[in-house]
Amino acid sequence: MKLLRAVWTALRVIAQVLSGVGIILTQFKRIDQPAREAHVQAWANRMLGALGITLEVRGEPVAQGPTMMVANHISWLDILVMHGARYCRFVSKADVKHWPLIGTLATGAGTIYIERESRRDALRVVHHIAESLQRGEVVGVFPEGTTSDGLGLLPFHANIIQAAIAAHAPVQPVALQYVDSATRGASLTPCYVGDDTLVGSVWKLLTGAPVTAVVSFGPPQQSQGRDRRAWAADLRTAVGSLRQT
Repeated sequence: MKLLRAVWTALRVIAQVLSGVGIILTQFKRIDQPAREAHVQAWANRMLGALGITLEVRGEPVAQGPTMMVANHISWLDILVMHGARYCRFVSKADVKHWPLIGTLATGAGTIYIERESRRDALRVVHHIAESLQRGEVVGVFPEGTTSDGLGLLPFHANIIQAAIAAHAPVQPVALQYVDSATRGASLTPCYVGDDTLVGSVWKLLTGAPVTAVVSFGPPQQSQGRDRRAWAADLRTAVGSLRQT
């Protein structure tokens, strides 16, 4: 029964992926940005439902931009979870753009791509994020730079925070946690770290105990004269505090 349930869930997930790609290819060229954002958020919530993930939102996301959202990073699932709670543009590694189907979904959702090995490209992305913020957009970033098991926080890289300083935009700290829906204890099922493969990670999620994704939004902050390193350290503290509530 467990295997049959996992296979059925996988089929539902595939159906949602194809549905999302279809919406992007057939509708996004003829609708405005707010309508696209509404589609992305609605699709993310349908996908979470297909995966059996319960979304729990604490605090209030910003109603409008410009705002940079900074969050801890645990899994590929983080992007779906944050989109489900509040649409934002994301920064992601460039090779995601070329993943079959997933690349179409990421690009349609407004992803800003970065070549992590290139310092020059990192500077370009900071400039691109600053321009997005100046246009009044909401941009989500993971300043840890990689995923962790979610039980602690890695250091926050300060470079990307420079975009908010350059655009004179506020930053909203966001904490992501995954808990067992029955016990409310920390769940490692969604983790995507080390040698994990995407297929293996998805299968672990499909066959594991039900998971609740908790998204905690803190109050937005202004730089108030802090440089990027000081602000990154303070934002890490804020995200850590949100994980304790």
